[in-house]
Formats: sequence, C-alpha cells, structure tokens
Amino acid sequence: MHLTRFKINKTLPVVFPFSRQVACVLSTEPHKEHHQDPPWQLQDQLLYSVSSILSNSSLDSSKCRALLPHLSPFQFDQLFFSVGLKANPKTCLNFFYFASDSFKFRFTIRSYCLLILLLVHSKFLPPARLLLIRLIDGKLPVLNSDSNKLHIEIANELFGLTSVVGRFECTHAFDLLIHVYSTQFRNLCFSYAVDVFYLFARKGIFPSLKTCNFLLSSLVKANELEKCCEVFEVMSQGVRPDVFLFTNVINALCKGGKMENAMELLMNMEKLGISPNVVTYNSVIHGLCQNGRLGDAFELKEKMTIEGVKPSLITYSVLINGLTKLEKFDKANDVLNEMVDAGFVPNAVVYNTLIDGYCKMGKINEALKIRDVMVSKNITPTSVTFYTLLQGFCKSNQIEQAQNTLEEILSQGFPINPVTCYSVIHWLCTKFRFHYALRFTTVMLLKNFRPSDQLLTILVCGLCKDGKHLEATELWFRLLEKGSPASTATSNALIHGLCGAGKMAEAVRILKEMLERGFSLDRITYNTLILGCCKEGKVEECFRLKEEMTNQGIQPDIYTCNFLLYGLCNAGKLDDAIKLWDEFKASGLISNVHTYGVMMDAYCKANRMEDVEKLFNELVTKKMELNSIVYNIFIRAHCRNGNVAAALQLRDDMKSKGIFPTCATYSSLIHGMCNIGRVEDAKHLIDEMREEGLLPNVVCYTALIGGYCKLGQMDIAEATWLEMTSLNISPNKITYTVMIDGYCKLGNMEEANNLLSKMKESGIVPDVVTYNALTNGFCKGKDMDKAFKTCDEMATGGLSLDEITYTTLVHGWNQPTITSQD
Repeated sequence: MHLTRFKINKTLPVVFPFSRQVACVLSTEPHKEHHQDPPWQLQDQLLYSVSSILSNSSLDSSKCRALLPHLSPFQFDQLFFSVGLKANPKTCLNFFYFASDSFKFRFTIRSYCLLILLLVHSKFLPPARLLLIRLIDGKLPVLNSDSNKLHIEIANELFGLTSVVGRFECTHAFDLLIHVYSTQFRNLCFSYAVDVFYLFARKGIFPSLKTCNFLLSSLVKANELEKCCEVFEVMSQGVRPDVFLFTNVINALCKGGKMENAMELLMNMEKLGISPNVVTYNSVIHGLCQNGRLGDAFELKEKMTIEGVKPSLITYSVLINGLTKLEKFDKANDVLNEMVDAGFVPNAVVYNTLIDGYCKMGKINEALKIRDVMVSKNITPTSVTFYTLLQGFCKSNQIEQAQNTLEEILSQGFPINPVTCYSVIHWLCTKFRFHYALRFTTVMLLKNFRPSDQLLTILVCGLCKDGKHLEATELWFRLLEKGSPASTATSNALIHGLCGAGKMAEAVRILKEMLERGFSLDRITYNTLILGCCKEGKVEECFRLKEEMTNQGIQPDIYTCNFLLYGLCNAGKLDDAIKLWDEFKASGLISNVHTYGVMMDAYCKANRMEDVEKLFNELVTKKMELNSIVYNIFIRAHCRNGNVAAALQLRDDMKSKGIFPTCATYSSLIHGMCNIGRVEDAKHLIDEMREEGLLPNVVCYTALIGGYCKLGQMDIAEATWLEMTSLNISPNKITYTVMIDGYCKLGNMEEANNLLSKMKESGIVPDVVTYNALTNGFCKGKDMDKAFKTCDEMATGGLSLDEITYTTLVHGWNQPTITSQD
C-alpha cells in the first residue's frame, strides 16, 4: 500500500487506494421473464383480483384460495410489480405466508425483494428483516434460485426495483441486506456482505454512513483487516468519511502491524479537517505499544493533549501494559500515578496488568504489593488476579503460597480457567504435591472440566508412587461415573502402580471393570498384571492372564515372555522356564538382552555357571547390545564362586565396550574381594568408583564393613562407618547387623547392644538375623540368661525363632565350662 500516490483534498471524496484490486462482482443482468404473456382480457382480470386482494387492509383467504390455482410465480411477479406501492404491506406479507404454507407457492426472488422494499417504505423494518433472513436461510419457497449466488440475485433485484419505491428506500434495503449478512450470517466470513457492497457501489449506490461504519467495524472485529482497508477504499469514492470511518481503518492497520500506514492516514485525516477523537489516538497508541515503540506512543499521547483530546482510562491502561511488557515497571508506576492525578480510578484490569508483568519477571513480592494497593483502593481482586498470582508463585517455586492461593480460588467459587488449572496441576505433580493436584482435579471434574489423558496419567502415576493407591483408584472410578472414563494409558498406569504395591486384588478389579464395560485393553495392561502376579509368586495366575490375553486377540510379545520366565525362575521352576523359552522361540519371538538376563540370573542361582557362560557367549555371538545388567549378573556369579579374577576381567571388558560399571558392579566386586580376605583391594575399588564419578552407596560400604568385621578389624570398620555417614549415606538393616555380628564375634557385647539400641532409635526394626547374631554372642560368652532374654525380645517383636536360633541356644547350653588356671 503506497499512500504517497494519493492526495486527499477537502472538496473531493476520499480516495484511499490499496495495492489489491477490488474483486469483480458477479453478473448484474436485469430480471428476465421466461413465460408467455396471457391474453389481455385474462391479464386484466388477474390484475384486478391481485390488486383487490393486496390493497385491502386485511387478507381475504377465500379470495386467495380461488385465485392462487390460476397463478404462476411469473404471472404473480408481473402483477405484483404493476400493483407496486398501491398494495398494503401487511396484507402482502400475510398473502406471501398464506400462499407459501397452504399452496407451497414458490415466489420469485424479485417478488420477495419487492415485498421487502414495500415493508421498508412503510417503516415495517422488523418484518422486513425477518423476511430477508428467512429468504437467505432457505426457509422460504423460492423459484429457480442458486444458493451460492443468492446474495447477488437479491442485490440485483433490489437495485432493479429502485424505480418502484425510490432510491431512498433502496438505500435502506441495502443497509438492511448488509446488516443481515454481517450479523446473522457472519459465519460466511463477511464475503457475501462485501460482495453485496461492491455490487451496489459499482451502480453508484452506497450504504448510509452508519452502515458503512458498522461494516468496517465488523470486519475489524472479525480480523478481516485487509478486506476492511479494501472496502474503505471503495467506500471513500461515494461516502465522505467521518472520524469513525477513519478510526475503524486506522484500527485495522494497527492490528495488522502497518503502523506507518496508520500514522500517514492519521495525518491525511487531519488534513481533511477531521479531528481524531480519543478512540482514534488510543488505537494508534496501542499499535505503537504492541510494536515496542513506546517513545512514539508517549509522543502521540502528548500531541493528543495539545490538540485538546484528554487521555482516557484506556489510554493510560494501554501505556502501562506496553511498559510492563518491556519490564519498565518504574515508568509504569509513574503512568499509574499520573492516571490517578488526572482523576481516573484505576480498575482491576490496570492492576492485573502490573501484577502479571511482575509475576512474569519472577518479582512476586512486587506483584503482591500491587495486589495490596488494589485492595486498599477497595478494588476487589478478580479471578484473573488470583490466577496470575498462582502462576507467579509456581514460577517462583513458592509451593505453600501457591497452595494457599489455590485454596482461595476454590473457596471463593471463581470460575475455572482450564488452561491455567491444567498447568498448575502439572506443576504440583512435578513438585510431588499430589494431594493438592488431586484436590484441584476433583474440583475441576465437579465443574465438568476434564484434564487431558496425559495429565491424568501423570497424576495417577504420582499418586501411586506416593503410596496413595486408594486415591488413585477413587479418581479412576470418579472418571467412570462422570461418563469420561480414563484412557487405556491412565488405566495401565494405575494397574502398574497397584501391582507394584502388591495390591493385586485391586488391579484385577480394575481389569474386570474394564472388560465388563468393553473398554479397550492392550498388551501393556496384561503384561503389567502378569508382572505383578509374578512378583507375588502367583505363577498359575500369570498363565491364566496370558490365556485370557490371547483370547482377546492380543498376542504375547517378548515382554510377556520375559515376565513369565521371571515368574517361573523366581518360583524355582527353572526346567519349566527353559521349556517355555523354547516354546516362545519356536513361535517366532526374538529374545532380547533382558530375556537372556532373566535366564542367566536363574542359572547363577542354580550355580550352573557353564550355562551362564554359554548364554553370555551366545549374546556376544549374536552381536546383541549388551548392558550393565547382564554383565552384573555374570560378575556377581563369579564373585559368589570366589573367582574374583574372572569378575574383574568382565569389569574391564564392559568398560572396553563403552558400558559404564554401576554401583551394583562394584558392590559385587567389593563383596567378592572381602569374602576372600582382600579387603584393602576392596577399599581401593571404593576410591576407583569416586574417580569414575560414581558415589558408593550403602550396599558398597556395607560389603566393605563386612570385610573388616570378618577380619576382626572393628576399629577400621568403625572408621568406614563414620566415613559413610559423613557422606549422608544412612546405614540400613544389613549394615547394623554386620557390625553387631562383628562385635559379638569379638565378645564385645556391650558395643553390640549399644548398636542395637541405635538401630531401633533410627526406626530400623531388627530381624531374625540380627537377633541370631546377638544370641550367638551371648551363648559364646556363656551368658545364657541374656541369650534367652534376646529370644523373648524376638517373640515380643513378632519374630519367630528359626532353626539357627534353636541350634545356637542348644550349643550354648551344652558347651563345657572353662575354668581359669593359674
């Protein structure tokens, strides 16, 4: 658009050229008749009948019934045209409806247009508007009409009837047609309204100034910015623009980011002697602020003041919004003070703008100060205020304040803002505040807002990990009751959580509910349940689920195979596991590294090292991607058998392949070395771990402490214990038991008892192994009373004495008394 090519003077109509040409309007051919004229005598009789019926003050239905069977749509069209203004508009309207309803009479477009003009001429605008709406909407019987060109047909016929009712009525009908297309049929993207405007403009007829403003304003609101400018260009050739027309187009240019064009049109407007009003200035100031041109915006604000146009509340609000976006908060506060000095009372929108700006900057304390000022001015914070602060607290990681704000939003009954709420629920989940995330989700569901499946899955996973399986299950059933059940992914997450917690009955209940309601289950659902049953040792149930899975048309995959093998191996049914693996291989399932890992672990436990090595070599031969789990299984097996050299060689081999050793790798090696008395070498492995960036865990330290205890080096064991705790690694039940056993073997029962007390104080409950170590210590020291007292303590704690306990007591009771000799 090149505004410099056009000069707008005060005496000529405004020409506002844009680069695009106005689209050609469809054909404007005059109305054509396609019937033969009746004999003159019959024509006169029909004209008399039609005239007498339509000119009467009320409709005579009996005469209509006698006349209509003898009339064709074209005949009536010609006769109605001849009657013209002599007809009574109300009677005509009733005649049209009577003929349409009772005789399914199909009037021509011209007949309907003539009736609309008669109604407009008589100031019956509501009936005229309703008739036009029904005509466009296809609710009236029309003869030979193309719905795609109906707007052009109507416009052409209205123009052609100008001679009957006059140009004034035609302009009013034109206004009505544009208004109806711009409101009732705005879903057509205003293209029909613009087509009609162009058609009339080509014929030299323009809408009233009021309608021109309405059309431009509607186009701007619909974001039809280019179209608004094009229409204004044509409009300026027949209508003298006023301040409102200019303001609409300036607003369109500003919204479209064409600020130079908007500023130039503002100057042209002033040259024509049309003074911009506050709305005009606000549109340009807002556009400048949106484009980051704050300096120009403030200059324009000064100019409007000089021109005698006082800034409004919107002027100040726009400037404050622009300043906060550029993080110029001091200047924004200055404008706020100026606004108050000018006599304006800042509303909630102004304060919310400042609060939002501070929150986005992470300056939540400043945002709260603005909120306090807002309250002190007796302006009640809105839902926008609270939601903005809520997001600000989230961004600043102020969990408690965010939860309090959330509670206030819920207690005050503010409307739910789904987008903000979903983001807050997700944020609460990331902060492990699942209780509040669930409460907020529950409120949303009560108000018929349903979070996304992804968010619900995250929440269910979080609740299960937090031990809130009951709450997760209740949420699942609540979704079911609301008629928007959880997705398969969410259901799988719940089943996985229940299985992981050993709540198999609840998991099966969910499965049954899904099956009964015909919900889609997938392989993950069944695999999750199979794994849960395997962990509980319910191998038969695993195979029943596998059978049901197959009956549902879901074929087992390698994960199903791995879980079933894991269940059989854990139950000590190694031969059955080997047989099942052969069956799966025969069915075409390709084993993965996890399959080999399960079987290697089972062979290790059965001390079948040759089979372990065979499977490991098979993995290497098949060039399958090895992982630390497989290496760790093999290393642990060698360490158990005292073959530490082979284990270390495997550790070096995994390093050479780019597989980093884990804490499990080193804990096995440390344990293996300590078992063969190489405790110092084991200590060097702890140092090696640190060099490789691995932090030794409690298992590694416990293995090393156990090595020192076996050698009776309790002073070094104690030093290692202190080193471990100084690194914030807390001892576990095994660590305490190993140390207690070490003291007992040296006969230092006092330290052993002290350590037992510390163990209980730490919240760790001793088990049978711990008490057996103490019992053995007392028996060796021939203090049978304390040995039996320890057994009583075991029973009181709900622990059953095992075979080792009884054997220890019997040996202690029967051992010979040793007397001291000089």
